[in-house]
Amino acid sequence: MNARLDTRSAASGLEREFKALLAAQPQPAWIAYSVPAQGRCLGCVLVSPDGWWAPGVVHLEPPDHMVVMFRVEANAVERVRALSPDCEIDARGLPVHWLTDVAPAESAALLGGIADGNARLRPQAFSALARTSEGIALLIGAVRTNREPEARKQAMTALGRTGDPRAVALFEEMLK
Repeated sequence: MNARLDTRSAASGLEREFKALLAAQPQPAWIAYSVPAQGRCLGCVLVSPDGWWAPGVVHLEPPDHMVVMFRVEANAVERVRALSPDCEIDARGLPVHWLTDVAPAESAALLGGIADGNARLRPQAFSALARTSEGIALLIGAVRTNREPEARKQAMTALGRTGDPRAVALFEEMLK
Protein backbone atom coordinates (compact mmCIF):
# COMPACT_ATOMS: atom_id res chain seq x y z
CA MET A 1 0.00 0.00 0.00
CA ASN A 2 3.00 2.33 0.43
CA ALA A 3 1.36 4.22 3.29
CA ARG A 4 1.63 4.91 6.99
CA LEU A 5 -1.46 2.98 8.09
CA ASP A 6 -3.48 3.88 11.17
CA THR A 7 -6.58 1.81 11.99
CA ARG A 8 -9.43 3.03 14.19
CA SER A 9 -13.04 2.12 14.82
CA ALA A 10 -15.99 4.23 13.69
CA ALA A 11 -18.41 2.21 15.83
CA SER A 12 -19.22 5.33 17.87
CA GLY A 13 -20.19 7.18 14.68
CA LEU A 14 -18.56 7.72 11.31
CA GLU A 15 -19.19 11.47 11.16
CA ARG A 16 -17.68 12.00 14.61
CA GLU A 17 -14.54 9.98 13.82
CA PHE A 18 -14.22 11.51 10.35
CA LYS A 19 -14.48 15.08 11.67
CA ALA A 20 -11.91 14.35 14.39
CA LEU A 21 -9.46 13.00 11.82
CA LEU A 22 -10.12 15.91 9.48
CA ALA A 23 -9.54 18.47 12.23
CA ALA A 24 -6.25 16.82 13.18
CA GLN A 25 -4.97 16.49 9.60
CA PRO A 26 -3.43 19.72 8.24
CA GLN A 27 -0.92 17.82 6.07
CA PRO A 28 -1.99 15.58 3.14
CA ALA A 29 -3.43 12.18 4.09
CA TRP A 30 -6.19 9.73 3.20
CA ILE A 31 -9.18 8.58 5.24
CA ALA A 32 -10.67 5.30 4.02
CA TYR A 33 -13.15 2.56 4.84
CA SER A 34 -15.04 -0.32 3.24
CA VAL A 35 -18.81 -0.63 2.81
CA PRO A 36 -21.12 -3.02 0.94
CA ALA A 37 -21.48 -2.19 -2.76
CA GLN A 38 -24.00 -3.18 -5.37
CA GLY A 39 -24.51 -3.07 -9.09
CA ARG A 40 -21.96 -1.47 -11.30
CA CYS A 41 -18.52 -2.96 -11.59
CA LEU A 42 -15.70 -1.33 -9.70
CA GLY A 43 -12.41 -1.68 -11.48
CA CYS A 44 -8.83 -0.75 -10.99
CA VAL A 45 -8.22 0.91 -14.34
CA LEU A 46 -7.30 4.37 -13.18
CA VAL A 47 -6.03 7.57 -14.69
CA SER A 48 -2.77 8.72 -13.17
CA PRO A 49 -2.16 12.42 -12.46
CA ASP A 50 -0.14 12.76 -15.68
CA GLY A 51 -3.05 11.46 -17.78
CA TRP A 52 -1.81 7.95 -18.58
CA TRP A 53 -3.93 4.87 -17.97
CA ALA A 54 -2.64 2.31 -15.48
CA PRO A 55 -3.89 -1.28 -15.81
CA GLY A 56 -5.57 -3.12 -12.96
CA VAL A 57 -8.09 -5.80 -12.06
CA VAL A 58 -11.10 -6.14 -14.36
CA HIS A 59 -14.02 -7.71 -12.50
CA LEU A 60 -16.33 -9.90 -14.54
CA GLU A 61 -18.60 -10.01 -11.50
CA PRO A 62 -18.70 -6.94 -9.29
CA PRO A 63 -17.23 -7.15 -5.79
CA ASP A 64 -19.70 -7.01 -2.90
CA HIS A 65 -17.75 -4.25 -1.11
CA MET A 66 -16.00 -1.07 -2.14
CA VAL A 67 -13.33 1.07 -0.59
CA VAL A 68 -14.23 4.73 -0.16
CA MET A 69 -11.21 7.02 0.09
CA PHE A 70 -11.03 10.71 0.93
CA ARG A 71 -7.88 12.70 0.26
CA VAL A 72 -7.63 15.38 2.90
CA GLU A 73 -5.34 18.37 3.20
CA ALA A 74 -5.47 21.59 5.23
CA ASN A 75 -8.31 20.08 7.30
CA ALA A 76 -10.58 19.72 4.25
CA VAL A 77 -11.61 16.95 1.84
CA GLU A 78 -9.88 17.41 -1.52
CA ARG A 79 -10.96 14.28 -3.39
CA VAL A 80 -13.32 11.29 -3.06
CA ARG A 81 -12.58 7.90 -4.64
CA ALA A 82 -14.59 4.64 -4.72
CA LEU A 83 -12.52 1.59 -5.63
CA SER A 84 -12.66 -2.16 -5.74
CA PRO A 85 -11.17 -3.76 -2.63
CA ASP A 86 -8.82 -5.63 -4.98
CA CYS A 87 -7.07 -2.51 -6.24
CA GLU A 88 -3.43 -2.04 -5.46
CA ILE A 89 -3.25 1.30 -3.68
CA ASP A 90 -0.17 3.51 -3.56
CA ALA A 91 -0.54 6.41 -1.12
CA ARG A 92 3.03 7.56 -1.85
CA GLY A 93 3.97 7.28 1.80
CA LEU A 94 1.12 9.47 3.08
CA PRO A 95 -0.84 8.52 6.19
CA VAL A 96 -3.94 6.40 5.55
CA HIS A 97 -6.46 6.40 8.39
CA TRP A 98 -8.43 3.17 7.92
CA LEU A 99 -11.83 3.18 9.65
CA THR A 100 -13.48 -0.08 10.67
CA ASP A 101 -17.07 -0.70 11.78
CA VAL A 102 -18.55 1.79 9.29
CA ALA A 103 -22.33 1.57 8.97
CA PRO A 104 -23.54 1.85 5.33
CA ALA A 105 -26.20 4.45 6.24
CA GLU A 106 -23.54 6.59 7.95
CA SER A 107 -21.33 6.35 4.86
CA ALA A 108 -24.23 7.52 2.67
CA ALA A 109 -24.91 10.41 5.06
CA LEU A 110 -21.24 11.46 5.05
CA LEU A 111 -21.01 11.34 1.25
CA GLY A 112 -24.33 13.17 0.94
CA GLY A 113 -23.07 15.90 3.26
CA ILE A 114 -19.90 16.29 1.20
CA ALA A 115 -22.00 16.51 -1.99
CA ASP A 116 -24.28 19.14 -0.42
CA GLY A 117 -21.39 21.19 0.90
CA ASN A 118 -18.99 21.16 -2.04
CA ALA A 119 -20.13 21.44 -5.67
CA ARG A 120 -16.63 20.51 -6.91
CA LEU A 121 -16.68 17.21 -4.98
CA ARG A 122 -20.36 16.48 -5.70
CA PRO A 123 -19.79 14.30 -8.82
CA GLN A 124 -17.20 12.20 -6.95
CA ALA A 125 -19.47 11.79 -3.92
CA PHE A 126 -22.49 10.99 -6.12
CA SER A 127 -20.46 8.37 -7.99
CA ALA A 128 -19.62 6.64 -4.70
CA LEU A 129 -23.24 6.92 -3.52
CA ALA A 130 -24.50 5.32 -6.73
CA ARG A 131 -22.69 2.11 -5.78
CA THR A 132 -24.60 1.49 -2.53
CA SER A 133 -28.21 0.73 -1.72
CA GLU A 134 -28.38 3.55 0.81
CA GLY A 135 -26.76 5.91 -1.68
CA ILE A 136 -29.33 5.13 -4.38
CA ALA A 137 -32.10 6.23 -2.01
CA LEU A 138 -30.21 9.43 -1.19
CA LEU A 139 -29.67 10.21 -4.90
CA ILE A 140 -33.36 9.64 -5.65
CA GLY A 141 -34.15 12.10 -2.87
CA ALA A 142 -31.73 14.63 -4.40
CA VAL A 143 -33.43 14.32 -7.79
CA ARG A 144 -36.84 14.87 -6.23
CA THR A 145 -36.06 17.67 -3.79
CA ASN A 146 -32.81 19.48 -4.58
CA ARG A 147 -33.51 23.00 -5.82
CA GLU A 148 -30.19 23.31 -7.63
CA PRO A 149 -30.54 22.19 -11.29
CA GLU A 150 -26.88 21.14 -11.58
CA ALA A 151 -27.13 18.96 -8.46
CA ARG A 152 -30.28 17.27 -9.81
CA LYS A 153 -28.57 16.70 -13.16
CA GLN A 154 -25.51 15.16 -11.49
CA ALA A 155 -27.71 12.93 -9.29
CA MET A 156 -29.65 11.75 -12.36
CA THR A 157 -26.39 11.03 -14.20
CA ALA A 158 -25.11 8.95 -11.28
CA LEU A 159 -28.45 7.11 -11.02
CA GLY A 160 -28.57 6.49 -14.76
CA ARG A 161 -25.34 4.51 -14.59
CA THR A 162 -26.61 2.14 -11.91
CA GLY A 163 -29.36 0.12 -13.60
CA ASP A 164 -30.97 -0.04 -10.15
CA PRO A 165 -34.72 -0.79 -10.38
CA ARG A 166 -35.50 2.17 -8.10
CA ALA A 167 -33.65 4.50 -10.46
CA VAL A 168 -35.46 3.02 -13.46
CA ALA A 169 -38.82 3.52 -11.70
CA LEU A 170 -37.90 7.16 -10.96
CA PHE A 171 -37.01 7.82 -14.61
CA GLU A 172 -40.21 6.15 -15.80
CA GLU A 173 -42.20 8.29 -13.36
CA MET A 174 -40.47 11.44 -14.58
CA LEU A 175 -41.20 10.59 -18.22
CA LYS A 176 -44.93 10.22 -17.62
